[in-house]
Formats: sequence, structure tokens, C-alpha cells
Amino acid sequence: MAVATIPKRITAADLLAMPDDGKRHELVAGELMELPPPILEHGETQANVGRILGNFVLPRKLGKVFTEAGFLIAADPDSVRAPDVAFISARRIAAGRLPAYFAGAPDIAIEIVSPSSSEPEAFARALMWLDAGSAIVWMLYHDSRSAKVYRPWRTAAALGADGVLDAAPVLDGFSARVSDLFPF
Repeated sequence: MAVATIPKRITAADLLAMPDDGKRHELVAGELMELPPPILEHGETQANVGRILGNFVLPRKLGKVFTEAGFLIAADPDSVRAPDVAFISARRIAAGRLPAYFAGAPDIAIEIVSPSSSEPEAFARALMWLDAGSAIVWMLYHDSRSAKVYRPWRTAAALGADGVLDAAPVLDGFSARVSDLFPF
């Protein structure tokens, strides 16, 4: 009789200790996932969104804006996920050095949906951030230059290129036209 082996689950500490192999990784319920590098269009949008959000957040000292930073959103088994852009409010960031992975979800998680992703995959990713504690999730779609905004009640507000995104109540006063988030 063959003996079944149980695969070892990876922890957030294991992920952090892994040598840099030049690839992007996330940890989902203890399982290591390799992610393809984003295409240039994705990277440009990511930088643009980070800049627009940062231009509002940083002068007001409201918190910090991150791109592709790891968030420890579940433990035992560990899940470390990375939104394309994230905002964490100043009240949630302790003074001093930040941890390797922030414990918990960002206040705002922003995902740039790959053209190869299905709508159920995008919706699942939005729900993952909401379930982990994000107050707002923006899903941005290149092909249609549109966005979907999710809040804890899980219904999506769909916005076209002329729509205006806000971040209330997390960032009162912030707004941006959807088309402005796409730099081309």
C-alpha cells in the first residue's frame, strides 16, 4: 500500500525567506502561487494610479500608498496577497519601520484586471479583499477603460470612462475620473 504524503504548507515566514528567483509570488492558504509579470500597459496604469492616489494622500499625511506590497490576510494556513495598488490609513500604520507584510488588508485595494482574467476571477479577487477587511476595492479594466467599485455590501458600482471614482469614507474628498487612471 502506498503511503500518502501531505504537501508541506508554506508560511509567510517561509515566503519571506525564499531566495529571489526574479518571479512574483503570492501565498494562498499555504500554497505558493507564481504570477506572470504584468504587461507594460498594466505597469503604466499601476504607476499612474499610485501617483494620482499618492498626490492626494501624501501632502495630507493621510497614510501610505503601496504598489504590489504583500498583505498577510489569513493565518494558519497563511495567505499573503498583493494588490496592484493599496492604501493604508495613517491610523493603522504604527510609527517606525513597517513589517515585511502588513497584517490585514489595505483600507483600499486596487486591482488592474488582466485581459486574460475572467469576470468570475476578478469578482473573486474583489471578494477576497472585502472578506479580508478592505473597505473599498477598485477593479480597473483596460479594454473598456472602466471600473467596478466594491464596498463591504458586495454590490459593484460599474463606472465607464467618464465616471468618477471616490474613496469615501476612507479618503473623503478624493475623486478621479476613471479615464484619468489610464494614462494612454
